[in-house]
Amino acid sequence: MQATPVASLVIGIASSPAERRHLARLLGGSDAFLIVSNVDQAREFLGVVRASPASTAAPPATRAEVTPSPQPPPDLAVDSDRRVLRWRDREIDLTRLEHDVLLCLVHEPGQVWTYERLHLEVWGNRHLGRNSDMHSVVRRVRGKLARLNAAATIHAVRGVGFRLAPV
Repeated sequence: MQATPVASLVIGIASSPAERRHLARLLGGSDAFLIVSNVDQAREFLGVVRASPASTAAPPATRAEVTPSPQPPPDLAVDSDRRVLRWRDREIDLTRLEHDVLLCLVHEPGQVWTYERLHLEVWGNRHLGRNSDMHSVVRRVRGKLARLNAAATIHAVRGVGFRLAPV
């Protein structure tokens, strides 16, 4: 009796386009692979949902619910064509670095972007040593958010990186 070959599926999670390209090169020899931006997308693909703790007695079909990803405040937008930050009806110009850092953070609000990941995505190289360049850019972006009275702020995660937090 001969065993039927089983194709495997590899699911990779990479949040930035550069990381997805790198992962695609690494997984190129796999039978099949899927690359998603975050764990929630992988769960959605697999049909996996989180159980709601408040309704343990309900049948499985009604007990499960997908936990939504945090969203940026609806009035906050980064216009990449004009490189401006928009909050409601007000705008402020951004430098290239401010734009690129903010675009990363807005893309995944609440998600911590490590210094290394931000450096790779924004500066295009590996993060080496001090974080003063990144802190300087974030300080300027925080100032611009404050000038617009935007309901969002950038939180530093000591020794790790930054995240956008809706207020």
